[in-house]
Amino acid sequence: MSSKPEVLRHLPVPIPITQTAVFRATTFASAIFVSAFLLFQVQPLIGKFILPWFGGSPAVWTTCMLFFQVTLFLGYAYAHAISRWLSPRQQRIVHLGLIACAMAVLPIAPNSAWKPTDNSQPTGRILLLLTTTVGLSYFVLSATGPLLQTWFSRVCPGRSPYRLYSLSNIGSLMALISYPLFIEPLWPSTLQANVWSGLFLLFAVLCGACTIWAGEVSVPFENRKTSLSLEPVPRIWQRAMWLLLPACSCLMLLATTNEVTQDVAPIPFLWVVPLGLYLLSFIICFDHEAWYRREIIAPITVVSLVLVAGLVDWPDWIGVKLTTAQELIFYFAALFGVCMVCHGEVVRLRPSPKYLTEFYLMLSAGGAIGGICVSLLAPNVFTTFVEWSLGLVVSFIIAAVVGMRAIYERGSQEHLVAGETGSRRKWYATRPGLIAVFAIHLMALAQIFTWQFTYGEAVYRGRNFYGTVRVNEWTTEDHEPFRAFISGNVNHGRQWMSAEKRSQPTTYYGEGTAPALGIACVQSQPSVRIGVVGMGIGTLASYVRPDDTLRFYEINPQVDLIARQYFNFLSDCRGQVDVVIGDARLVLEREAPNKFDVLVLDAFTSDAPPIHLLTKEAFDQYSRHLRPDGLLVVNVTNTYLELAPVVAKLGNELGWKSVRIRTPNDPSRLAYRTDYLVLSRQASLLPESPSAESIPDDVVHAAPFWTDQYSNLLQVIKRD
Repeated sequence: MSSKPEVLRHLPVPIPITQTAVFRATTFASAIFVSAFLLFQVQPLIGKFILPWFGGSPAVWTTCMLFFQVTLFLGYAYAHAISRWLSPRQQRIVHLGLIACAMAVLPIAPNSAWKPTDNSQPTGRILLLLTTTVGLSYFVLSATGPLLQTWFSRVCPGRSPYRLYSLSNIGSLMALISYPLFIEPLWPSTLQANVWSGLFLLFAVLCGACTIWAGEVSVPFENRKTSLSLEPVPRIWQRAMWLLLPACSCLMLLATTNEVTQDVAPIPFLWVVPLGLYLLSFIICFDHEAWYRREIIAPITVVSLVLVAGLVDWPDWIGVKLTTAQELIFYFAALFGVCMVCHGEVVRLRPSPKYLTEFYLMLSAGGAIGGICVSLLAPNVFTTFVEWSLGLVVSFIIAAVVGMRAIYERGSQEHLVAGETGSRRKWYATRPGLIAVFAIHLMALAQIFTWQFTYGEAVYRGRNFYGTVRVNEWTTEDHEPFRAFISGNVNHGRQWMSAEKRSQPTTYYGEGTAPALGIACVQSQPSVRIGVVGMGIGTLASYVRPDDTLRFYEINPQVDLIARQYFNFLSDCRGQVDVVIGDARLVLEREAPNKFDVLVLDAFTSDAPPIHLLTKEAFDQYSRHLRPDGLLVVNVTNTYLELAPVVAKLGNELGWKSVRIRTPNDPSRLAYRTDYLVLSRQASLLPESPSAESIPDDVVHAAPFWTDQYSNLLQVIKRD
């Protein structure tokens, strides 16, 4: 009889760690890290390439995100399929062939022939462009994580592959942070694409080595059958959770990003923070189970969701005025809590390595579902960002259920452990305690509904590919009625409702502003041609004389509808007004020279401007459409960015002179604070104003020179 305890006979024999095993494990880890890094580098890289071609709208990035999410799902599906139905040697042949095909289509820089030639819906063209340029490379990279983790469990038996998922998210996070901070400021887009293609070749070598090793491993059928039969089969409800929990976290990621970048603080690169927190939650939860304490994190998440749902109301109740930074902290805390709960629960439900690829497939499918709900369904079904409100409700329910279950289990365990000493069950683990906690959660949920689904009155609400819009009727302190056009959370036009005042220009175009002065300068001629990039409610039509011609360029067709049906500047215009629907830069590239006397550039929908309108290539188009003695008036009003030196430098490159004209806020005239730069080929043609000033030469010289290949908003963020 053996002297060893009987239980030790059933423990796995430790596998010695040789130098070869360490080398192979390091190669697997490196391949997974590089693939994740490339996955998140290619997204902003390709977006930067095509943004000027499709109007610079946030919807272009949303469409790109949809493509990447769906391709990620397809990559996971491919990994699951070949792992399940092909032998190790067959897997090696198929995957090496796929890597070779991906290498054959490098580099990934898209051809300019993909530029649209009309104003049709760009979604299909963008998806086709992405498919033909980065589709195969991204597909291969997407399959790498789950596929190599499966092979790792076979090549390095006895070692858990799940921590490699945490490593892949570290690579993704590093790519996310490094692109705006280092890659974009240092390299033009074409060089970025070439470097990315070179790193893909490195990935191909690493992944190829892993593929060969995986193909060399052959598990006898009898051993494989015995081993697999001992692994528990996931239940249906577990598989459902693999799908629904990631869907909820992805929905909250995108909804929170929309909310904070459009309605709270449209700060450049603010979208990086939510995505970084999303990835960080994956890193923490998949690194080790001990990092996720559900009995602590779930209740904190419940409280944070209640607080963020009522940010508009509860600070007023207690007499507190929150800053933008403080509001963002509440939003990001709630998002991070939701991601921790969803991803932490997913990790608790993860299966044995046999079902690893199916597990990741369901995770990616959940992410794709969340992305489709926000990117495709919501804009076509709702007239507001209601997905944010729905996400709050669903997340609250999940966090509340998890928290109540965790607290109950904790209380029950403590009671059982101390049962011999006669310890009583904790109050929160009793039926009355659970009922009380449930009632509190129910009241909190009802309050969230009250806060999030109670809308103010609006004359009109709408939503499409370019965002949400609405028209409100308000009154001043003197009880004078006016209407306001709001896109997202930014006011883009106001008009007095009374007949005697409705022709008065307001907001950014009142008397003394640069557009008013510029138009007055050229109206010494009998008739003039005025071009305006960005329509708003058509306020500048109030300056047009009977013999003048005004031409608006507007990307969002809903804006044209609102300006005609709910405001009167266009209908009251005394001259000829034309409205061209489409991205101004793309339309101007196709049009013959318009010979504008004044071209006003004011297409910024928020404090995050469309950069493709502020590059040398864009200014070349403006120059082509202006008369030799014409004026270019550029709105550089911005809370976070110092754009005036950038515009002045672009003008200097064309040999133009410039003057800066700023006006203060005046609520009595519905006038906003404005900051414009007026440019002309001749200094004598620039308008005069008491507030006119020139930008110092050293400031202009130090400003970045933006092109379609090179631009970076971090360089022009205001420091004070």
